[in-house]
Order: sequence, then C-alpha cells, then structure tokens
Amino acid sequence: MSTKQFIAEISSKKIEKATFTWQTPSNIALVKYWGKTNPQIPKNASISFTLNNCNTKTTIEFTHKQNSNNVSELENKVDFDLFFEGKKKEEFKPKIAEFFKRVQLYCPYIFDYQMIIHSENSFPHSSGIASSASGLSAIAMCLMSLESKLNTSLTKEFINKKASFLARLGSGSASRSVEGPLVVWGNHPEIEGSSDLFGIKFPHKVHSAFQNYQDTILLVDKGEKQVSSTLGHNLMQNHPFAENRFAQANENLGKLSKILQNGNIKAFVNLVESEALTLHAMMLTSQPYFILMKPNTLEIINKIWEYRQENNSNVCFTLDAGANVHVLYPFSEKESVQQFIDKKLYKYCQKKQYIYDSVGLGAKSL
Repeated sequence: MSTKQFIAEISSKKIEKATFTWQTPSNIALVKYWGKTNPQIPKNASISFTLNNCNTKTTIEFTHKQNSNNVSELENKVDFDLFFEGKKKEEFKPKIAEFFKRVQLYCPYIFDYQMIIHSENSFPHSSGIASSASGLSAIAMCLMSLESKLNTSLTKEFINKKASFLARLGSGSASRSVEGPLVVWGNHPEIEGSSDLFGIKFPHKVHSAFQNYQDTILLVDKGEKQVSSTLGHNLMQNHPFAENRFAQANENLGKLSKILQNGNIKAFVNLVESEALTLHAMMLTSQPYFILMKPNTLEIINKIWEYRQENNSNVCFTLDAGANVHVLYPFSEKESVQQFIDKKLYKYCQKKQYIYDSVGLGAKSL
C-alpha cells in the first residue's frame, strides 16, 4: 500500500494558536512482534488488547511562528519543548525529535509551529508497560487534531488511520494504541484490511467470553530495562531462529483469530502463554543474549499455573519486553482472580504494587 495518501495537503489556512489534549492507552500484545525493518515495518503481524487504565495524557500547545518558512525548515528542525510529569525532560527530546523527523514528510505543517508538549503517564515509565506506545500515539493524535483543523474534510476513519501510521514511525507498538479493543498490526492474509503501515481494529465479531477482558499488571520491576526494545528488535536480524519465529507468529495470529471468534478460552490460554515465553526465548538465544525476566516473574508464573490447575480457572499470563507480568482473565472470574492476586501474588511485586486494568476502546480527546 502506498504511503502517499498520508502526505498532508498544504493549504493557505493559518491557525495562530491551538491546544489539544489526548489520552491514549498502552496495549498488551497477545501475539508478539519481535524484529523489524526500516521504517518500522514488522517482520510478522501482531494483535493486542488495548488497555484502559494504563495511559498517557498529552497536551500540545501549538503557536504559529512568524517566519516559519525559512529557518526551521531549512535546518530540518522542529521547534518544541517537552515536559514530562511537570518537569522539563531534555533527555527525552532526542527520541521525540527523531519521531518528528520521520513524520515531517507527512506533516510538513509542523515546521510552522512552536510546540510545547506536556505529558504524563498513569503508570511507571520504561518498566515493561508500553509507555512508548501510549506516548507516541498521544502525540500523533494531537498532530492529527491540528491537521483536521487545517483540513476540515478529513474523516474520523482517516484521522485514526493516519494517527496509527504516524505513531508507528515512532514506536511500532504505538500503531496499536489508537483504537480498541483488539488491534492487528502487520499484513496478514487472514485479516482483511491489515497492513504493515498502520493498525486496524480486529475485523471479526469477538465471542462474548472475551468481552470486557481483565488485565492486572504486576509491577515486578519498575526500573529501566537493561536492554531496550529497540536493541532487542535489532538482535533479531541475525538470530538463528528468526525466520521460524516470524512464521510461527503469523500462524499463531491465524489461530487466535479463530479462537477470538469461537470463544475457546482454553486454547486462548495456551496460545497466549506460549507467545509470551517464545518472546523471551528469542532474547535468551540472541547474540548477545539477555534476560529481562526476574526471579519473581518466574515465581508468579508458577503460582498462576498452580492456581489454574487447582481451581479449573482460565487465568493466564503474558509478558511484554520486561519483567512485569500481565495477568489476563475473563470478567466472569474477576472477583476470584483478584482475591488470588491480593492474597498470593502481590508479595512478588516491587513495593507490592500492581495495577488493575481491563480492555479499553482506544484514544480519547480531553
């Protein structure tokens, strides 16, 4: 599919000042993507639950510059200041500057504005919850709010599609944080409309067993990961199991598509846990190899397996690229599983902290 559709049409319309605020969620992949090519093209398709409580709230104040067509555009530089949770964060600016550089072809109007970005998370930054997904999708939605003011003919469908496309250029998983409750990113022969360029809502009717699904995130380690996701993705380039893994992930997405439609929760549990462990197996077998799980991650996994067997439960776990554990369970088991977490699992969390969450519907304008 061509990217030309996403190049903004430049008009003579000028907006002197505008402020937009978006709250966009994190997401948790059920079928993982690990490995990509430039520009942020996944080596396999993935699918995620959009979360509700774990989100980033971002406000961007746009002020039109008097001489916008000379200095900044010639220097290929976007003018912005960044505040994270109330504090100016110079160390975060290079990643955002790189994001603006990647999207400038599609949003050339950003050279015309000085931007002040205020952002805050409802969860710990860089701790295995996808903060780049929610953060960059929030910025993308603010950009699209400005673009929709400059071009009032844009439809909501196009705005969401382009926001996902833009967010992807900053963080692949961010493409899955614009909509919900289930989003597919990556071209897949069995998912109509799927694309490597942006995420789409899962196009089939989902069985009632998966409605209002619950996710409690156990914060095993809230610190910075010792290996970033970007580095981890790059290590798949020469990975001995890479091609088999990409094929396996696409096959698993086809299987999960059927499971989500037919309501086979036991098959869901098996596939989702296998995907999580396979992701970390790729880390264990890369060169250089690394481990993001912690001892308490494994303790929690074993406790979940014990509980499931003893109670004929459908609770399961998944992991992102970090030590934290996402405990997934159907709404029908909410009370019993949360009692299990409160009594048995909380002690494995750093400072006994965890976040109750559930599946959400995507970005919200505030």
